[in-house]
Amino acid sequence: MKRMLAIVSLSVLMSASAFANEFTKELTALAKGPIADIVQAPEVVAAIKAQNAETAAFDQAKIDELDKTWRAEVKASDQPMIDKVLDNALSAYLLAAQEASGGKYTEIFVMDAKGLNVGQSEVTSDYWQGDEDKWQQTFLVGPGAVHISELEKDESTQMLQAQVSTSIVDPATGEVIGAVTFGVNVDKL
Repeated sequence: MKRMLAIVSLSVLMSASAFANEFTKELTALAKGPIADIVQAPEVVAAIKAQNAETAAFDQAKIDELDKTWRAEVKASDQPMIDKVLDNALSAYLLAAQEASGGKYTEIFVMDAKGLNVGQSEVTSDYWQGDEDKWQQTFLVGPGAVHISELEKDESTQMLQAQVSTSIVDPATGEVIGAVTFGVNVDKL
């Protein structure tokens, strides 16, 4: 019985793994093309650079405090910290890019050099992404880095999607200044 369960578990994992990677080529091309075009816009670079100047001295205790506040606001009716981010010019730009995608992009959020949200098209569950692969596998890797998550099915919409994250470079210096994550509806590829 144990052997049968192990075989079934292994075949499910192998199927899921193959399924998870089915769109890697298309998602990588998306990251290197249309996504790169969106995130190299002057308004994206300027917003990240401005926030990097503000957050450069933040220690982990400050980051944790901000993340705790954000997480509490996600569940609250009063959301001053979230509203400040959602109401900024970068968030408006990202929302417009999401809406122009015809449903291909389900969310877009930009992170600074600490992994903190700079702008977003939809509310994220947390403020600090620096402890997650979407930031660590892009910002810390360097220019041209791309991280593609496993495919996930949204239970409410039944949509199959993946997160595509890339590092963002200051075109003037070639230095990585932040990262971005796009939720991608793979049915729209």
